[in-house]
Amino acid sequence: MAPKIRYEIEFPINSSPQLLYQYISTPSGLQEWFADNVNSRGEFFTFEWDDSEENARLVSKKSGEKVKFKWLDENNKDTDYFFELRILEDEITKDVSLMVIDFAVEDEVAESTQLWENQVSDLKHVIGSA
Repeated sequence: MAPKIRYEIEFPINSSPQLLYQYISTPSGLQEWFADNVNSRGEFFTFEWDDSEENARLVSKKSGEKVKFKWLDENNKDTDYFFELRILEDEITKDVSLMVIDFAVEDEVAESTQLWENQVSDLKHVIGSA
């Protein structure tokens, strides 16, 4: 299997960091825009889309700032890959943006970026920032 490479995308979002954090850190918030269904048991999260299911572990979070999920393999062991959602706020303008850090096989980065653009578009719609 080809190695995955890290990439980052930043999306401006018209929201307070506190409100945005609720949508990136809770199963109910993530279910509104990121996956069809999200369940958690402690630090373990299950994300479901159509016919696929992925498991991840919440490895770090900082209230109002960021969450980081590490993908798990079929034995529920950590993989090398994660996705991180980081809330950035400009100190002067107070503009808020969401930084997405993710991994994809090199020739799938454009496709993965498009997927994030669609999902973040849903997030903006849910928040009322669209």
